[in-house]
Amino acid sequence: MIENPKRYTITAALPYTNGPIHIGHLAGVYVPSDIYARYLRLQGKDVAFICGSDEHGVAISMKAKKEGITPQQVIDKYDGIIRKSFMDFGISFDNYSRTSAKIHHETASAFFRKLYENGDFVEEVTEQLFDEQAQQFLADRFVMGTCPKCGNEEAYGDQCEKCGSTLNATDLINPKSTITGTTPVKKETKHWFLPLNRYEAFLREWILEGHKNDWKPNVYGQVKSWVDGGLEPRAVTRDLDWGIDVPVEGAEGKKLYVWFDAPIGYISSTKEWAAKEGKDWEPYWKDADTKLVHFIGKDNIVFHCIIFPVMLKAEGSYILPDNVPGNEFLNLEGNKLSTSKNWAVWLHEYLIDFPDKQDVLRYALTANAPETKDNDFTWKDFQARNNNELAAIYGNFINRVVVLTNKYYDGIVPQPNEFTEVDEQTLAELKAYPAVISSSIERYRFREALGELMNVARLGNKYLADEEPWKMVKTDPERVKTQMYVALQIATALGILSEPFLPFTAKKMVTILKNDLISWEKVSKSSELVKPGHKIGQAEILFAQIDDAEIQKQIDKLEATKTANKMENKTVEPQKETATFEDFSKLDLRVGTILEAEKMPKANKLLVLKVDTGMDVRTIVSGIAEHFSPEEVVGKRVTVLVNLAPRALRGVESQGMILMTNNAEGKLVFVNPDADGVDNGAMIS
Repeated sequence: MIENPKRYTITAALPYTNGPIHIGHLAGVYVPSDIYARYLRLQGKDVAFICGSDEHGVAISMKAKKEGITPQQVIDKYDGIIRKSFMDFGISFDNYSRTSAKIHHETASAFFRKLYENGDFVEEVTEQLFDEQAQQFLADRFVMGTCPKCGNEEAYGDQCEKCGSTLNATDLINPKSTITGTTPVKKETKHWFLPLNRYEAFLREWILEGHKNDWKPNVYGQVKSWVDGGLEPRAVTRDLDWGIDVPVEGAEGKKLYVWFDAPIGYISSTKEWAAKEGKDWEPYWKDADTKLVHFIGKDNIVFHCIIFPVMLKAEGSYILPDNVPGNEFLNLEGNKLSTSKNWAVWLHEYLIDFPDKQDVLRYALTANAPETKDNDFTWKDFQARNNNELAAIYGNFINRVVVLTNKYYDGIVPQPNEFTEVDEQTLAELKAYPAVISSSIERYRFREALGELMNVARLGNKYLADEEPWKMVKTDPERVKTQMYVALQIATALGILSEPFLPFTAKKMVTILKNDLISWEKVSKSSELVKPGHKIGQAEILFAQIDDAEIQKQIDKLEATKTANKMENKTVEPQKETATFEDFSKLDLRVGTILEAEKMPKANKLLVLKVDTGMDVRTIVSGIAEHFSPEEVVGKRVTVLVNLAPRALRGVESQGMILMTNNAEGKLVFVNPDADGVDNGAMIS
């Protein structure tokens, strides 16, 4: 770990521009990285908080093919949505770039050429999967098949999303092209490989020994598993028509692999930022006094902890990351988030549905962050976090302090009198909180840090509840001046310490308390954060209650998505061979009513029915016993094929057939003529 670095380079995983940002992205990467960057700035640190759109992934080509547009149209559309969402949500990037930018193409090409000229690549002709119908080599994400490690039948060619294993497309069992659905063949092609196996000793020393005590167990464990499993050369080029050209002779028609070019996007984005700010970019990537931290989700651990560090090591002039605090996954209402299935809470839609409630979502996602294990976001929990914590604890404390100060002293901070032991103990406890919160943040325990922030609000609430200035003002108004002075110190500290977590609320607190954000350090060192005689503003509601109707609207939206997915994924039996009108006219379909029903002895699937067909009452044996009890079907109106040749089933002659179908869950449903005025015996034509 780097002690007392001169500067910080903080990177947040580049989002794919094949869709908008959802809460899984926010909880896993962007909220924690923003908390960290804001916290460091409050301490007066030199920070470069870097991100940008990842625009060369195969996911972009897939999206373009699906929508019938060009990859450029895809990236322009989603880059705009993502960029605006981040800005409106208050993610405080110092620079947000694009991997389609000229500076990135130049930076990535130069990086590749240097490794190529140094002999750091292995050039090989290998067999890759080729779609003969589409006449193209298949990049990883254009192949699906069975994972050789866990048996998941929907694994992609680069990764199994069920077990998390990193794969090559040729590893898949029963591979299929996602373009045409055909089985690909293997065909020879030339590519350049990064020989990870050459760097095993370096990785063991740097990570497995050097970072065993300070990296998160989930990150360290995945890296160790990968290294112990044996490292192999990894292709850094692909046969694609979208991406950065491989800048060497003999590589026509080939592009840089997205996982080679994307992390270099951090460097090119830093260059772009430095040029705008009139700074030198190199110290942020090449000075040993710089602390480099990558914020990522767990699906990116291998790329940021093995492949990118090997690239940096091979290049030779770059620093390595001090930490890679990767988070686990956030689920939604018990199901895995999915962009393709629209099972998500999209940030740009949230900002419309819940205007001015950015901090409520930031709070809910941080309080429930998947830091050590997968966690679940539910709308009911979101509502409870707002109503029972932000409004009832935080908002309630600030509102009481501001209202009472305006009521008793026209908004002017009173001069305190002699402090009691309770006052001194409360102020001493307040001064301890910055160090406690800092300790959690610097160990990347943001959920824990947020809990300590809320304890500051609880400290204030407890102080007011115990001291009861609204009662004391009638008997000892001088004592109340001290009480309100102490409460105002707590309120001011809370506003400052909230800035990394709840920036919009912290800004409102500046307006309410008429006090600029003081540095983090002053909360613990200053004996007086707000002075007597200072005039504060009027109270305003920081966190309004969220009612059940607003939450139900969101739940209904998800239920509609679930229904749409079922309809989209339902399988329909293919049409049978053509029947003539004469064939159909032979069928005698009648409306009937089931009069009696009983289970067929020693047969789990069969019910023996007595059915009134309007012409007669006859026995029909039906294989519906696993779906209906005898009691359920008595009295049911049904459609009956009455002229089906009789058939003996377990000694009972069945004289017809009841028409059935299946619903989306696979349950049998009667083809039901339950309309008024339809009598038994009515012919169906």
